[in-house]
Amino acid sequence: MEKGPNEQVIDGYSGFIFQNRYGKIPNPKTVNASIKRIVASYNDEEMLNSKKGGREPLLLPDFSCHHLRRTFATRLCEAESNLKVIRSIMGHKNIETTMDIYAEATDRKKEETFERLAGKLDNLF
Repeated sequence: MEKGPNEQVIDGYSGFIFQNRYGKIPNPKTVNASIKRIVASYNDEEMLNSKKGGREPLLLPDFSCHHLRRTFATRLCEAESNLKVIRSIMGHKNIETTMDIYAEATDRKKEETFERLAGKLDNLF
C-alpha cells in the first residue's frame, strides 16, 4: 500500500488521510462500527479493572463519527468568527446549515463572552 494521502475523489474532495486495507476511504457506517467496538472493548476492560481496584468504573459513552464532527464544528466556531471560513471547512453549501446544526455555544464560551462584556461595561463607567 502506498504511503501518503489517498487521491480518491469523493464529492470533489481528495487527499484523505485514512483508508482501509484495500485503499478505500472508510464510510461513516464502518467508522461507527469501529468506534462502537473500541468503546465496548474499553468499557469491558474498565469494568474488570474497577472491580479489581474496588472503585467505580469510568465508562465511555456511546458516540458516533457524527458526534466527532459536531464537536469539531463547535470548537471551530469557538475559535473562528469568519462564517465563510467555517462554512468552507465544514463543506456546507450555505452558512445557515453550519450555524443551525453545529454552532452550539458552550457554557464556558458564554461565560467568557459575558465576562468580556462586563469588563467593557465597567470601563465605560
